[in-house]
Amino acid sequence: MNWSELPDLTAVVLLACAFASVSQRNPTTVSRIWLTGWVMIVVHFAAFLFLGFSGIWGTLAAVIGLSALVWASLLFMWASVPYRAQETSRWMLGVLLATNTLYVTLLNTNPDSIWALNFAALLMGAAPLVIALFAVRRFTHILRWILVSLYLGLSVFVLLVQHRPGGTDLALNAMLFIVYFNCCVHFFFGFRRGTVGAFITIAGFLAWSGVFVASPIMQAFFSGVHVESEVWNLPKYVVAVGMILLLLEEQIENNRHLALHDYLTGLPNRRLFQDRLASALERARRTQTQTALLVLDLDRFKEVNDSQGHHVGDLLLQQVATRFSGRVRRSDTVARTGGDEFSIILEEPITRDQAERVGTALLDLLKDPIQLNGGKSAQIGASVGVALFPADALDPESLFIAADQKMYKSKRIPPDSRDAEPLSSQVVSSLSMIRPLTSRAKRIAD
Repeated sequence: MNWSELPDLTAVVLLACAFASVSQRNPTTVSRIWLTGWVMIVVHFAAFLFLGFSGIWGTLAAVIGLSALVWASLLFMWASVPYRAQETSRWMLGVLLATNTLYVTLLNTNPDSIWALNFAALLMGAAPLVIALFAVRRFTHILRWILVSLYLGLSVFVLLVQHRPGGTDLALNAMLFIVYFNCCVHFFFGFRRGTVGAFITIAGFLAWSGVFVASPIMQAFFSGVHVESEVWNLPKYVVAVGMILLLLEEQIENNRHLALHDYLTGLPNRRLFQDRLASALERARRTQTQTALLVLDLDRFKEVNDSQGHHVGDLLLQQVATRFSGRVRRSDTVARTGGDEFSIILEEPITRDQAERVGTALLDLLKDPIQLNGGKSAQIGASVGVALFPADALDPESLFIAADQKMYKSKRIPPDSRDAEPLSSQVVSSLSMIRPLTSRAKRIAD
């Protein structure tokens, strides 16, 4: 057995376990694919323990070890494909796995068969091109054409060198260089966040692909220089560390998002709403413009919860959130600030007339029954209050109280009478309201 591979195998197993531990805290499709790739790396090192065996067992160890190394790279690459959900993306992955494995198998089992190796080399370049051309009318992407171009270049290179003395080693190194360089390119396109984890992973894949160029160059021109195998394996560990950092960065970002957004609807929660309202008022104060705040409270929502269950109520809130978000501008903010309460910040340019028209349009979205999953539907309505800065209040807390008071004034009007009465007459100026809503004011201040 090749015991020199044992320390590397132990290190990779420990890294894979650490990777699995981190990914289980926030399991995603990408993290599962990455974990599968690292399992392939473990298989690669485990198989190479048996390279010293003679006969079929040594050949089988070489085929399994090299195939696992190729499969790992293709899985890493596929995980970062932005169009992974496309059906042709799965076809491309399957074709790459099959053609690369076929070539590795032939190199190790039948290296003297000219026609078989030529066929496999042609297939490596032709098969991805056929898939890309077949799907070009329905879908295309620059990454796909980079992949196809690299594999076409690989196919030509392999055909030129594989039958020369030492050509099989060159062909194998060229294939491994292409698959790991593809990882580098795909990660560069897929992780443009400029984070430490992204930088380390991309640099690690670039170094990993460079190993398959540097190693034959060292053997050809600097044969007297001895380089320990651990040096060539170092990029693997760099990539593993980078991927773990990427997972941790994603979890931190996810936790930050959850802290500022409603878990059910994905809208900003009360905390983020407060920050955005304060920022909006500050901008309006600097530019001497107006900002509108709308507070909407759903009617008959409790009846839906009681009669059809909380699950239906949750689906209903999600539908309402989607409708409200689709009605306002991207620069505006829709937030869920209570159980069945939504608040909307309309930034400049805005007038009271325009804000009230937006409020009326939002109410119109709830006139018809809302269709939910499973064929269920729910009929609800809403009451809305509109307040403007600086006309109705000069600070966020007072502005929210003003809009809240107007919403409750509207809520006391029977629903059947609201359509006949314009929104502007359903609300009254906050200055005329004597009874402050202290509990709600305290809640928004908290």
